[in-house]
Amino acid sequence: MYLTKEEEAILGGEQGETRQELLDILVAIGTVFGAEKMVPIRSAQVSGASYKTIGEWGLCWLSHLDATATVPAVLNPIGMDRTRYEEMEISADFAKKQLEVINAYKKLGIELACTCTPYYLHETRFGDHLAWSESSAVSYANSVIGARTNREGGPSALAAAIIGKTPAYGLHCTKNRLPQLIIEVKNAPGTPDQAWYGALGFLAGRIAGAKIPLFTNIRPDDDSLKALGAAMAASGAVALYHVAGVTPEAGRPGDLPEPDERHIIDAGEISALFADTTVDAVAIGCPHCSIRELESLASLLEGKRVLKPLYIFAARNLIESAGALTSRIEASGAFVFADTCMVVSPAMERFSAIMVNSGKALAYIPTMCGAVARIGTTKECIAEACKR
Repeated sequence: MYLTKEEEAILGGEQGETRQELLDILVAIGTVFGAEKMVPIRSAQVSGASYKTIGEWGLCWLSHLDATATVPAVLNPIGMDRTRYEEMEISADFAKKQLEVINAYKKLGIELACTCTPYYLHETRFGDHLAWSESSAVSYANSVIGARTNREGGPSALAAAIIGKTPAYGLHCTKNRLPQLIIEVKNAPGTPDQAWYGALGFLAGRIAGAKIPLFTNIRPDDDSLKALGAAMAASGAVALYHVAGVTPEAGRPGDLPEPDERHIIDAGEISALFADTTVDAVAIGCPHCSIRELESLASLLEGKRVLKPLYIFAARNLIESAGALTSRIEASGAFVFADTCMVVSPAMERFSAIMVNSGKALAYIPTMCGAVARIGTTKECIAEACKR
């Protein structure tokens, strides 16, 4: 693996032990995956933020580091809303440790946006090299924007944020971004809810595994693309997908070669996932809600009162910039929480069954929260929250 003189100096310890340690991580990864060199990145997104997932040893490792990010870097969701954790019924002990985690990241120069949708915060462009770690963010960046990132682990994303570079392998290379199978969708409804695309992604991820699929016969908008990719990343390990005529690398017929492997998903298979199940809570915002999603939720909740816990998750800056929308939503008794999500917060562990409009949450809630998950459209989620 070729290293510049500056990189060799860092690896030799000339810029401190932390930068040496972190570049050593990146070089080791690059060597394993056959990278020929490092590539500068436009931004990083760092996971390993919830104390629920990293625990005491992760906190100890973060606390010993002594360096600062050299590119814009955003933190992934943590285990609670920093300013409303008591309303989430988070224990004082957990809150103390969680605040220690984010303070450790703050000292490293990581922006405490605590979101899985960094593309709503900073401009990300086609062809940009990134080091993002949250699976749905990686999928969106690669597929919807046409940027280039592998799915980084928390330590490697943090290392890239501080060094400003990442090894050039995998999805950073054009030759590795071609589709490996076709998924043909049959009998899709005219204007399906984004939950339908989440359910499609839930099924498609199981088919694709870690391969790159090319979808035909669907026309999702940006929120639906977000739902589709997030679900595939959770039920499989899809970091990049293409939609014929929609996503930037598959915008025109013939832009991409068609692979021989083909699969069909019929709308009936998707509808079968929307089975009725009694739930004791409803959660929306996995990945975090966009402004359009908050607007839709405010309209659906107008004049209504929720009778079951309804938790809605979005990035703090978006919530604060849409204060009127947040007030309209919370007038119903629902909560709009920042910094966290239904998957990484211990607040969701007290529920036995949770209704979501997300294929990603459908895949993760049983294992991450120990609860039964039921998927429904956004309208169905609001209706469920408003009945006993």
